[in-house]
Amino acid sequence: MKRFLELFKEKIVVLDGAMGTMIQQYNLQEEDYRKVAYEDHEVPLKGNHDVLVKTRPDVIEAIHRAYYKAGADIVETNTFNANRISQADYHLEHDVYEINVQAVRVARKAAESIDTDRPLFVAGAIGPTNKTLSISPKVEDPGFRSIDFDEMVSAYEEQALALIDGGVDAFLIETVFDSLNARAALVAIENALSAKKLDLPVLLSGTLTDKSGRSLTGQTMEAFFKSLDHPRVVALGLNCSFGAKELVPYIKELARTTEKYISVYPNAGLPNQFGAYDELPETTVEFLKELVGEQALNMVGGCCGTTPSHIEAIADLVRDERPRVPEKLDEPLILAGLETVVVDPSRNYVNVGERTNVAGSKKFARLIREKKYTEALDVAREQVENGAQVIDINFDDAMLDAKEEMVHFLRLITSEPEIAKVPVMIDSSKWEVLEAGLKAIQGRSIVNSISLKNGEAEFIAQASIIRQFNAAVVVMAFDEKGQADSYKRKIEVCARAYEILTEKVGFDPKAIIFDPNILAIATGIEEHDNYAVDYIEATRWIKENLYGAKVSGGVSNLSFSFRGLNHVREAMHAVFLYHAVNAGMDMGIVNPGMLEPYDEIEKNLIEMVEDVVLNRSKGAFEKLLEWAQNHKEDAKSGDESARLGWREETVEERLKHSLIKGVTQYLDEDLHELLAAVDSPLDIIEGPLMSGMRVVGERFGEGKMFLPQVVKTARVMKQAVSILQPYIEESQQSEGARKAGKVLLATVKGDVHDIGKNIVGVILACNNFEVIDLGIMVSAEAIVEAALEHKVDIIGLSGLITPSLDEMRHIISEVRRHNMDLPIIIGGATTSKVHTAVRLEPEYPKYVYHATDASKTVAYAKELISDRRDLFAQELHLQYETLRQTYSEIKRPLASYEKTLEDAFLMDYEGFIPPVPKVSEVSAVSYSIKELRETIDWTFFFTSWGMRKKYPDILTDDHYGHEAMKLFTDANNMLDEFENDERLVTRGVFSIAPCSSSEGKLIIKDASGEQITQFNIFRQQEVGSEHKSLTDYIAPESSGIVDYVGMFAVTAGYGFDEVYRECKSVGDEYRAIMTKMLADRIAESFAERLHLDIRKKHWGFAVDEALSAEDLFRGKYRSIRPAIGYPSLPDHSEKEQLFELLDVKRHTGMTLTSSYMMQPVASVCGLIFAHPQANYFNISKLGQDQVQAYAHRKEVSLEMMKRLLGGFF
Repeated sequence: MKRFLELFKEKIVVLDGAMGTMIQQYNLQEEDYRKVAYEDHEVPLKGNHDVLVKTRPDVIEAIHRAYYKAGADIVETNTFNANRISQADYHLEHDVYEINVQAVRVARKAAESIDTDRPLFVAGAIGPTNKTLSISPKVEDPGFRSIDFDEMVSAYEEQALALIDGGVDAFLIETVFDSLNARAALVAIENALSAKKLDLPVLLSGTLTDKSGRSLTGQTMEAFFKSLDHPRVVALGLNCSFGAKELVPYIKELARTTEKYISVYPNAGLPNQFGAYDELPETTVEFLKELVGEQALNMVGGCCGTTPSHIEAIADLVRDERPRVPEKLDEPLILAGLETVVVDPSRNYVNVGERTNVAGSKKFARLIREKKYTEALDVAREQVENGAQVIDINFDDAMLDAKEEMVHFLRLITSEPEIAKVPVMIDSSKWEVLEAGLKAIQGRSIVNSISLKNGEAEFIAQASIIRQFNAAVVVMAFDEKGQADSYKRKIEVCARAYEILTEKVGFDPKAIIFDPNILAIATGIEEHDNYAVDYIEATRWIKENLYGAKVSGGVSNLSFSFRGLNHVREAMHAVFLYHAVNAGMDMGIVNPGMLEPYDEIEKNLIEMVEDVVLNRSKGAFEKLLEWAQNHKEDAKSGDESARLGWREETVEERLKHSLIKGVTQYLDEDLHELLAAVDSPLDIIEGPLMSGMRVVGERFGEGKMFLPQVVKTARVMKQAVSILQPYIEESQQSEGARKAGKVLLATVKGDVHDIGKNIVGVILACNNFEVIDLGIMVSAEAIVEAALEHKVDIIGLSGLITPSLDEMRHIISEVRRHNMDLPIIIGGATTSKVHTAVRLEPEYPKYVYHATDASKTVAYAKELISDRRDLFAQELHLQYETLRQTYSEIKRPLASYEKTLEDAFLMDYEGFIPPVPKVSEVSAVSYSIKELRETIDWTFFFTSWGMRKKYPDILTDDHYGHEAMKLFTDANNMLDEFENDERLVTRGVFSIAPCSSSEGKLIIKDASGEQITQFNIFRQQEVGSEHKSLTDYIAPESSGIVDYVGMFAVTAGYGFDEVYRECKSVGDEYRAIMTKMLADRIAESFAERLHLDIRKKHWGFAVDEALSAEDLFRGKYRSIRPAIGYPSLPDHSEKEQLFELLDVKRHTGMTLTSSYMMQPVASVCGLIFAHPQANYFNISKLGQDQVQAYAHRKEVSLEMMKRLLGGFF
């Protein structure tokens, strides 16, 4: 397995081409499919290509050999249909094992016949079968399936065991059209490998059915691959579907959204009118060049219609080309139905609809008992329409067969795209129901729930199965002692469960969702009064201490005592959610149609409810109960006059109210009343409607409104715009206006937010622009095609969520690639002028502009179609350049590595006695924000803002002084806030270990003097340098001196990302950027402070040191602490040894991405040297001779080192 995976790091791996296409060239007859093995078989076998490994192995071996000779590194076994399900059509189920074993042997024989130094591999091909687990073959019965999950697993397991016995190097699950089928294959392979006690990689390749980019079963490509993000899978990709030309944009998208290797093996173009493939090899490689040039591929081959000639051309294309280097993505939890749902703080709160739970809806329970499934599906559909991002499905009822109902209903949902687009929470107290649910639905679901109630063994077993299905899991705060009802018990149980899941099961922390038990309050029992507070505080603790974990809960439980009083219950839910979400609650199970905006609750009620929820005063329950009873009749009758009191307000206020509350009933009436009183329909949009939208935005940012309510607001706004549109057009026509220009608008792929875009469209249209609105979720390909088709003058891109920024960058690169010379205006809540200047405009200089709002967009559009276009573009380009800092590299000639060693800096160690540390064990450490702000180096802070002047001189500088003082004041005000923000924590770990050196190595030892590991070190190679190396500061191995080196890793990232996202969510780019910059400065200050304490206390070689802050920043002390990845330690991958030695993840939660970037980003790690002569130096460039020697010491390839070193090489 190791050598197989190393190949993907070293080169773009070449896969073979089509098997069926090549077999057809032999013009085989029925007797060829029968020879020896099946002479008397009862049914025709011609076309069953898999049996040829037994009847005509010479043909199959010759095809394999031809592909190997053409340059393939991997050939697939001829086993695409060699499973019991597919072979049943030929009555050959009994021979599946032998066919697969023989197929591997034939492929292996072909490999052994090739005279080459290249390693050649055999992958076991596993096709999708001719059945689907997600679609009924009977149109009239959508719940019917011709095969179930367990049957498919059994069939796949038989095939996998045979392929293992034959001797495959890897499995290739290919041409997947149903992610549930593929999941069955993954479970089967896992079972087979476990039985054989082997470890083999899996490659997985899907197929798309049309240019919408969806699978046959309706999943978007992102949802499809997120559903199958199994730890066993090392590579994801696409095959078949289309030709290379059509697959290019999808592979680019996949490469940007996965940490795994990427593969593509397209058909030889699209079939001609006779069904044949006639795309020439040179045409195929011409289309693939784009992916190869952008380093977007790790494996490439061919599918239908491709031949050894195609593979030879592909092998020539990728020879000496660099493969894609996957980067670790710091992704939030992503769930999937037909589409994806992202769970992160920028969404405020994920609403899980409860009405498809028999315990949460009497109506739903009745419909299920009466088998009225069509109406029951309407309940689910209504939940989604009301804003539920996940639907909770539960059939735990004494009168129901919960397992049977769960499977049947999940299968029915699959045939309803409006419902199936959202992920499902499979909810039951019975494990057999949960497991059956996992086997019945594609997508990435949530299992609700498991617990430690019956001990660790059962908990681990159940969690392992859930992990195998790539589902997220809800863990109840429940253990062998019972339900956790106090704060102390909640955090105790959750901490234990988290440790078991992450350490013993290998569960992704981000897929762990704790339910710390929302219990009923205001019951009259004093012990219950603090239940809500305990939940909120436990939530806060979980978010601060259990990295990545999510928090959920059944919100309706809270108000159980007030059944029948919906007005009070809604107020209790709103108050509770406001405080729980602020504490970190990620999702909750509640009816989305009954969520009251926090600010809309009457003042006297909200005060009483907060007293109850937060347990703020004695007698709060009795007071609320009395109020509820006094208002009971009002609640029953609806208190129509009070409910409609807002209708007495001015028409402007009524429109604002409709928008904020999501009411459409009076919209037409109010808009027409106001139309008679305004000069222009646009005045209504820019007046009361925009005023209402601002209120919604503020409340959402403050956590006082949640996404379902914002969705309702969006509907009202869209309906209002729709009503006003004819009047706007009529106004334009009456003025005889000529169209000023043509603007294409789109919300980018992956984003569904279009309120702002729609407003921009209306205002552009009002200013005589023709608007082409492509809607939401628009791909780069569709934008380019539409821009060309409509010959637009300007493209406008909108996006609200952070991932949209990457999608915008991708679109810009596509527009530039097509040489379209079109200006692109960027807008949306997550965009900013700084991001546009730094990340987007360099992709397409003078053509990309950031607009803060609709009015700015119109102003830009007018400039961009005027005679001032070029001048305007140049002006903005210069503005963006001032936001970017450019550094030119000074190139110096290099000495040979041999010469460098001859002239190396020499340190005299004769008589040298290294200081012995006072602390030798690995030690965790933390400092408060208050302590660390004292050692912030403000010079670097101002440099980050583009102000290159020393602190404190910059504060009185003629040029920078005014702005610098404002920055300094704002930063310190934020630090004041940070000091009191309990979310913000710093974590660190350090050790001082015995060490010696030899050329290019720091040898780390244990207490007995045995080598534990080594750090690999470069030496300065530039002509004119001192040829220094950090090894010079450690006594050489040959000296016999016991020396020491310090190691540390610190982070200030915890909590800061949350603050940053809060700033972004309210559009406060300034505070967001400030938060990031201060987090970086605090991390550096942490490293500085720890270094000080190591010198004075833990190592103790500078106990008398007493320096000012300024002297600290100038490094006027003995010792240095070079960071790994920086000039004297340019190889970031050396962080791996440090993270392992210090057990950094356990002590701090810090992790490394696949490209060795530290997470959280505001982190520092490095080494500490105590030698009195140690000082900092830079390594700017390295020669191939030294890098070759370094690679040899590190036991990696030269190509790998070139990729790791980047610009240093």
